[in-house]
Amino acid sequence: MDYPLLNVFFTTMWIFLWILWFFLLFRVLSDLFRDDEVSGWGKAGWAVFLICLPFLGVLVYLIARGKGMGMREMARAQKNEEEFRAYVRDAAAEGQEGQATTWKASPVDELSRLAELKSRGDISEEEYQRMKAKVMA
Repeated sequence: MDYPLLNVFFTTMWIFLWILWFFLLFRVLSDLFRDDEVSGWGKAGWAVFLICLPFLGVLVYLIARGKGMGMREMARAQKNEEEFRAYVRDAAAEGQEGQATTWKASPVDELSRLAELKSRGDISEEEYQRMKAKVMA
């Protein structure tokens, strides 16, 4: 066990920096290939640069295009949020239309629900007759 505490610290630091660099590399590559403003040749050039000189490539990319990374991520998140909200609105509207259609289109179902409410004692005989007359009209 001849491994001093300072060496453990340095080894841990190097492993952490190595993992951090991989995260940065994947983040840069994902940003590069999601960016619609960069042409195919531009993406290919950056990819070659990142593969051939990975440490320098990541640093140059962050210096050259780092500010735009945050803006593109924010725009992408806002777009996803808008699409999600539109989907929920559409699904809720379809659900309400479907409920209204089935509720109004099937008086038999409504009469069976009224009979069930009456048999459980939730509504009185007068309420049942009044609601039944509305359904039949």
